[in-house]
Amino acid sequence: MSARYITTTLPYVNARPHLGHALEFVEADFLARTLRAKGEEVFFNIGTDEHGAKIAKKADEEGKDPQAYVDEYALRFKSFADRFAISYDSFIRTTDPAHMRAAQEFWERCAAGDIYKATYEVKYCVGCELEKTDSELVQGRCPLHPTLEIEIREEENYYFRFSKYRDALLTHYEAQPNFIVPEGRRREIAAFARSGFKDFSISRPREKMSWGVPVPGDAEHVMYVWFDALVNYISVIGWPADEGRFLKWWPAIQFAGKDNLRQQTAMWQAMLLSAGLPLSRQIFIHGFITSGGQKMSKTLGNIIDPLAVAKQYGVEAVRYVLLRHTSPFEDSDLTEDAIREHYTAHLTNGLGNLVARVMTLAQAHLAQPVRLSDGDEKISDEFFEKVETFRFNEAMDYIFQKVAAADAFMAERAPYKNIKSSDTALAEAALRDIEQAVRQLASIAAHLAPALPRTAAAIAAAVHENRKPDNLFPRL
Repeated sequence: MSARYITTTLPYVNARPHLGHALEFVEADFLARTLRAKGEEVFFNIGTDEHGAKIAKKADEEGKDPQAYVDEYALRFKSFADRFAISYDSFIRTTDPAHMRAAQEFWERCAAGDIYKATYEVKYCVGCELEKTDSELVQGRCPLHPTLEIEIREEENYYFRFSKYRDALLTHYEAQPNFIVPEGRRREIAAFARSGFKDFSISRPREKMSWGVPVPGDAEHVMYVWFDALVNYISVIGWPADEGRFLKWWPAIQFAGKDNLRQQTAMWQAMLLSAGLPLSRQIFIHGFITSGGQKMSKTLGNIIDPLAVAKQYGVEAVRYVLLRHTSPFEDSDLTEDAIREHYTAHLTNGLGNLVARVMTLAQAHLAQPVRLSDGDEKISDEFFEKVETFRFNEAMDYIFQKVAAADAFMAERAPYKNIKSSDTALAEAALRDIEQAVRQLASIAAHLAPALPRTAAAIAAAVHENRKPDNLFPRL
């Protein structure tokens, strides 16, 4: 049995969970559940990023100790993941003592030749917690955080020799075209690499930021938040203490948003090379969700709260919309009206109506549950291939093509018309048609399970027990 390790980026706990977090969690969960259904052993990691200046500032604003603040927000994110049925195997926190020890060991591995202390003046985006070059700024501001002033910082920090790994990473990008998905993001980071890597700061003076992992051997500095947080991908699987566990799972399939492209596909990979560890297996970069053609913001009043949507339509409806009606690779636009339309057209009037019609007939006219063959609940290789290549919307389309085919079969054969016919041949044909429709539902449920696990389980139970299930998707 092959072993696969899937990990998401760690949300920064300076704000509540939002729709972008739900998107990444649900996409990664879809892959994890699909691989398990294929028979693979999977380790699926999520968690929270809990160090840094923004965390210390937010805790101070709320009059809380930083640890108490992150404890509260970590619980919110864990509850959020549980609400959306995310089947994680581990929820790591970067304040976990084992992680902090691993981050310090990682630093020492890199310090052998790639960490040095220097004084620099840099342009710094507080929102990204990253240094910025002039070419990355638009009218002097970060395009991802245009409302924040770029800070000019001059201080003594430890730096990582990022520039040393430019050629090695360019070679890897070119030799492994599927290392970064989609292809456009691979081209983007390769172009960034060709323009030259600049060494980046990996520490902050303790006098300016005390909330972080202490730098080994220097009590006056703490680790830069990104350096610390990235190590979670290996600390959670036992590195460096449990080499056997680490070697079983690493390297990972990593999920990240496009705002994390540089950190995940270049900075982290260079750090791995420096520490003498294998690079990631693959990195999937997803886009953002906009609403009404604009970035979601409180000012515009277009924020879609995933918890509010789940309360109105159900968790499975949110998972469905995120997987089928957003692009895996590009930015996608969603509005509350569009969510309602998708729910009504495809779930209530589509899948829900089909299951109700078929199982009402089955319960009334079949003496016992349909005896299913192995093939009836076998997931197709085509479906597996679509999910494993991150084409989540195409995989969902594949399922709903099955729903459309079953609908068409019911409309064409119309077994309800002949099931009570005095013509024995017609009545027996109608029974066979009902059985065939039930088999179609069994196939739909099997394929649907990684995407909408609760709905799929309800359909499968109805099929195996020969009964009409409760209303899967109530009308609003």
